[in-house]
Amino acid sequence: MFAMPTLLSLLAHPDDAEILCGGTLILLADLGWEIHVASMSPGDCGSTTLPPDEIAAIRRREGSDGARALAGAYHCLEERDLRIHYERETSSKACGLLREVRPDVVITHSPTDYMLDHEETSRIARAACFNAPIPNAPAPADSADPLEHIPTLYYADPTEGVDPLGRAVRPSLVVDVSDVEERKLSAVAKHSSQREWLRAQHGIDEYVEGTRQWGRDRGKLVNVDHAEGFRQHLGHAYPRENILAGALGERAHSIASDPDTGGCDP
Repeated sequence: MFAMPTLLSLLAHPDDAEILCGGTLILLADLGWEIHVASMSPGDCGSTTLPPDEIAAIRRREGSDGARALAGAYHCLEERDLRIHYERETSSKACGLLREVRPDVVITHSPTDYMLDHEETSRIARAACFNAPIPNAPAPADSADPLEHIPTLYYADPTEGVDPLGRAVRPSLVVDVSDVEERKLSAVAKHSSQREWLRAQHGIDEYVEGTRQWGRDRGKLVNVDHAEGFRQHLGHAYPRENILAGALGERAHSIASDPDTGGCDP
């Protein structure tokens, strides 16, 4: 029997997958894909009132609940907020995770984003994709066998679709998630500690409504109600087949690169 592909989203914090690619994960799960959602940290800095260990425990539970709402399994690499770095230990742990999950596709953060936790996670995920098939690559002693090949790697949109200098980062693939948008927002809402924190900070339910508005903004690129944007890593040795576009068919819209940047980060 033919096995459906496996997708791993490896992002910085417990709610990042739901916000940045939750609709796409739901669509793929509906097609029979195996979905895994991993965060580098448990979100230990995500509170103004609770100490790190208490908020981390809450956010791990929310991460598991959110992943379940996407029909996925949750993993946490137990790094700490604001201290996620591409170095020996994180590289090894990420390699071990990929060998355990054995993804065909990995989604991570944009290489340039508003905070370094996101940018460093992007580097860690990129390295893990390359390293996991290499037998002698650094990995935990009890990790599974090396992968058979490098997974296909995609970058989700940066927050608000801009780099740290405010320049627009244009996706090359836009996925229409209009008919699963409410399911996506239900998954986002599982992260109630973050929703309440931002509601207290801003006085409005910006957490969910901001996600909804961003989906509308991305949808305008391809004339649909709600969408998510991605760019595929096409460097040497990484797979170049656009697996997401092939799997999602008419829902997936390829768009022209920015003529000044080629669709890449400046």
